[in-house]
Amino acid sequence: MSRRISVALAQVAAPGARLLLEGEGYSLALFNVEGQFYAIGDSCPHQGASLCGGKLQGRVIQCGAHGLRFDLASGYLLNSTQLKVSTYPVEVDGEQLHILIPPQESAP
Repeated sequence: MSRRISVALAQVAAPGARLLLEGEGYSLALFNVEGQFYAIGDSCPHQGASLCGGKLQGRVIQCGAHGLRFDLASGYLLNSTQLKVSTYPVEVDGEQLHILIPPQESAP
């Protein structure tokens, strides 16, 4: 069974909004890109810097530490498959968002 992390839609309702979610055993970044929601692990795979505060351009997030850019949908470093950040499906249920963490994985 997947683990679900729930968030009120109002917290990221505006396009371009982002939210850092930290709890026991996880640190996630949630983004609203023109009404589409993306959840990723908040740790850059290069050296662990937070991605939530990086520069957001469309569905690309740029790590503030070294400038690496990741596609929020796939998690991959742009133009490469060498580095990848964890991505998680987001379900919209009325006024709630649910981030789904697969059972075989513990969130970063």
